[in-house]
Amino acid sequence: MSYLLGLDLGGTSVKGVAVSTNGETLARFHEPFELSQPMAFAAAVSRTLDQATGAHGSPLRVGLSAPGIAARDGSCISFMPGRFEGLEGLIWGERLGREEGVPVLNDAHAALLGEVWLGAAQNAQDAILLTLGTGVGGAVLANGSLLLGHGGKAGHLGHISLNPDGPADICQTPGSLEDAIGNNNIRERSSARFQTTHELIAVHEQGDPQATEIWMRSVKSLAAAIASLGNVLDPEMVILGGGIARSGRTLLDPLESYLDTMEWRPGGRRLRLVLAMLGDLAGAYGAAHNALIRTNPSTILNAVSRT
Repeated sequence: MSYLLGLDLGGTSVKGVAVSTNGETLARFHEPFELSQPMAFAAAVSRTLDQATGAHGSPLRVGLSAPGIAARDGSCISFMPGRFEGLEGLIWGERLGREEGVPVLNDAHAALLGEVWLGAAQNAQDAILLTLGTGVGGAVLANGSLLLGHGGKAGHLGHISLNPDGPADICQTPGSLEDAIGNNNIRERSSARFQTTHELIAVHEQGDPQATEIWMRSVKSLAAAIASLGNVLDPEMVILGGGIARSGRTLLDPLESYLDTMEWRPGGRRLRLVLAMLGDLAGAYGAAHNALIRTNPSTILNAVSRT
């Protein structure tokens, strides 16, 4: 049976899915590696391809998602400083011996593609994805196409500024959304009381006033960001993923309440908030779908209209 192989390169492992062209999942793969070992990540990608080939035959197409900014031709990650030594400029089609090429996407872009193909945003034409975890990842679907921008960095929604006088984040953005709700600085935001946002949420749910104040301030910041992004991009929905979004109504109820006062709603139309459905495999599904719709790395990426 012909199938697509989607590979998602994370910080400690490669996740993969073998999926038919109509979206039927045939197999899932998980291959850990030690990032400190030179090119161990690339060896893990190769092993995952070998596992899939051994079990199901050679895939029809292979796609890859990874951290960093993808090259405009989709052949590699062109910018990823500080981590994954050897990833920048690595042509995956050559590395994996695929003559047709291996289209490469930023991991958040791929996660949005996955949700549009098989998840919470099926058939959407205009959508925003925010992944709330250690940081805040993002991606934008506009008129059915992934918004890449001039240099490929479009969609880094966690690095919009909510406070121009705030401290700079890792992208030099002052007072960013990422630093307002991401898990990366929860110790600083809670005066060292909480080590993780999950701890903060659990204590908030128990009725602790200090935890509630910290959590509500974080959610209010997220609401301000979503309201602002809505004015710029006018999406039909906002997809919320990542570990923090798994808190469900603990996040959605106050977020919707804040948006009731912040969001501009011409004609009474409000943004739809939906929770991501594909979990940790969203990037792998998106990479597989990208391989289907962008079989040649030189073609122009379009997420919906060509399917």
